[in-house]
Amino acid sequence: MLNKVKAQLLEAGGLDESKLDNALSQSLSKGADFADLYFQSSRIESWMLEDKKVKSGSHSIDAGVGVRINNGEKTGFAYSDAMTNQGMSQAVKTASSIANTSKQVAPVKIQTIERPDIYTQSDVLTGIENTQILDLLNQMDVMARKQDHRISKVICSLSTSQEYVLVAASDGTLAADIRPLAKLSIQVIANDGKGRMEIGFSGGGGRMTLAELFKQGNQESYVNQAVKSALVNLEAIAAPAGVMPVVLGAGWPGVLLHEAIGHGLEGDFNRKGTSAFAGKVGQRVASDQCTIIDSGILPNRRGSLNIDDEGTPAQENVLIENGILKGYMQDKLNARLMGVKSTGNGRRESFAHLPIPRMTNTYMMNGKYEHEEIIASVKKGIYAENFRGGQVDITNGKFVFSASDAFLIENGKITKPVKGVTLIGDGPTVLTKVSMVGNNLEFDQGMGVCGKDGQNLPVGIGQPTLKVDELTVGGTEF
Repeated sequence: MLNKVKAQLLEAGGLDESKLDNALSQSLSKGADFADLYFQSSRIESWMLEDKKVKSGSHSIDAGVGVRINNGEKTGFAYSDAMTNQGMSQAVKTASSIANTSKQVAPVKIQTIERPDIYTQSDVLTGIENTQILDLLNQMDVMARKQDHRISKVICSLSTSQEYVLVAASDGTLAADIRPLAKLSIQVIANDGKGRMEIGFSGGGGRMTLAELFKQGNQESYVNQAVKSALVNLEAIAAPAGVMPVVLGAGWPGVLLHEAIGHGLEGDFNRKGTSAFAGKVGQRVASDQCTIIDSGILPNRRGSLNIDDEGTPAQENVLIENGILKGYMQDKLNARLMGVKSTGNGRRESFAHLPIPRMTNTYMMNGKYEHEEIIASVKKGIYAENFRGGQVDITNGKFVFSASDAFLIENGKITKPVKGVTLIGDGPTVLTKVSMVGNNLEFDQGMGVCGKDGQNLPVGIGQPTLKVDELTVGGTEF
């Protein structure tokens, strides 16, 4: 794979390993702790059909090299969209002028590192024509409308990206990756004819080719989920408000775990002491029911990586084990400053961005309870099956999340759908209130996008059904 990536990213611009060695040595020539070069090319293609008509289609290509130089906490960064010796050297000069000191360092010699692949290295568009894409999207529209006459609008989308990445660093790292990514989605609007409209949404994908995504045949399942969500919400009643037990469904509801807890376990927030979890490694921060993992090595998952964007092998990291905080997610900079090792979580949106600690696939491990057993334990509460999104304050973990699909639990049974459910709380407290964790771990279907510091990246989330004994529910009925 490395030779294939070097041919794609270096040879056209007349670059080779000796020039990378020289660029890194030059980066450190005025004194610095660390430097790296990040080469990337990406091709993005997307299609959208609205009511069987092509609403949009796009194709873009971007390529360049980013140069980062660290001196203590100080960082010099520059990039060039010319992957040539001249473009790289100019970026090195600019970054070095920001991070320079007077100390001297030894010349750099990079060494090839090969990694096992956890997803295909084939081009994402191999074997698929545009006509096949449009036919599939059109079929999904037809399937949705056939299910119920109240479906008044259908929007079907497909997006793909193909990335080539090469990282060379002053610690000797020379590593590469080829990253395909595909995503298929559908949004429907149901209209009851009396002025009430509701939206349903579903989709999925991962690090795979379009041919592999099409072969899975999940498009009918996505259609069914979107239609069901819209129609159920047409019948939803006003949500209750107050403090009550809340059961979170398996799979996508793990977005609450990702936002309210996962970000607080990223190394930069903890090094700076701005996270609610700062300084608590080895302490109990959650119920003993909770074991939380971040893993970049789950095959074909949306958040998976062969290497992170600093050339560190992706790995599985235990963040919380039986309620005890075990560690944080680290990139090289924060790991070095905190005296620990990188965990393979240094990620960046593109060559024009700095790497920072980011999640990959974050999930809660299975517990011992059946889903039905958890529901039966609640006399009066809320079952949140799906979420739209929310907001989180990393410093204290406080969050506000909106449920897209939610139901009342009455006397141990799921009953009426409810609309307008908002969950309000803070991540550290919620972790201590988890009393039951199911044995039905599910991952999201492959739609997750995470934003941090203006950078958006693909991620994965997951969890089994779990019960929070007390959570504030903001509703419209008192």
